[in-house]
Amino acid sequence: MKITAVALVAALWFQAPIERRPPPQQVPTIKVETRLVNVAVNVTDAHGAPVPGLTQSDFQISEDNHPQKIAFFEKESTTPLSIVLAIDTSESVFNNERLEKEAAKHFINALLRDQDELDLMDFSDTVREIVSFTNQKKQIEHGLNQLEPGDETVLYDAIYLASQRLSQTRQDAGRRRVLVLITDGVDTKDTRYEQALEQAQRAGAMIYSLIIVPVEADAGRNTGGEHALIQMSEDTGGKYYYVEDPKDLDADFTHISDDLRTQYVLGYYAPQGIRHEQSLRTIGVQMTDPSLRGKYSLRYRTGYYSDAR
Repeated sequence: MKITAVALVAALWFQAPIERRPPPQQVPTIKVETRLVNVAVNVTDAHGAPVPGLTQSDFQISEDNHPQKIAFFEKESTTPLSIVLAIDTSESVFNNERLEKEAAKHFINALLRDQDELDLMDFSDTVREIVSFTNQKKQIEHGLNQLEPGDETVLYDAIYLASQRLSQTRQDAGRRRVLVLITDGVDTKDTRYEQALEQAQRAGAMIYSLIIVPVEADAGRNTGGEHALIQMSEDTGGKYYYVEDPKDLDADFTHISDDLRTQYVLGYYAPQGIRHEQSLRTIGVQMTDPSLRGKYSLRYRTGYYSDAR
């Protein structure tokens, strides 16, 4: 008797039950969302000098006026840094190339540690990333010799793109993201200030602005860009400096380095709520001791977007 292939399959299928192994169970995917919000805080006395020796219990932090528990605390800022150094190479600024390069080299050598990384950009008609994030000082110094001058100033494009790069860096606990700008503050491309600020806030970037003053006390100078940079620096917890002589760049870079080395870093876990997930949430930090609130000044970023830390 011939048994067809179909009959054979049917016979096997309908014979006594055969022990079958259950299909392998799917391993559930665990999605871990990092909700830690890092806030770098500078504390200074009435003379502007840094206040050392404070502890976690000396600070209170809030989000949208709701107190939050401090989950991470670091003093004397040993936490790693991700820095973008963005240099305006338009004709209005880049007129003493040697001094600017030397000041930048001193800054890099004084500040950059093994756990830190720096990205070098220049901007004029366009924004160029010359050296991507690295802690190799020689590589960065080599990049400083590749700056290219131009005619225009795409300042807000530079802030937007630099902040975007910073948002892609590692998110270790306490890591600080910093954007250092050398510019006269004038954007000649009519790019939106609001978009640049939002991107900086999304990245958690502190903006330090070295504002080159082309002509001291020039009544005809456009100060709108300067004021915008000042506001942006204050909103992000950074700082601004006026540079009236290129020789002052070295000292101003030292001020930035000192500022970053004397920060406290506080971290808290963002609360889960029903609010819109892309809303801007406000951050508040104050001294726990009421008697110190009028004595010390605190500088920190004032907000963050809830879909970005």
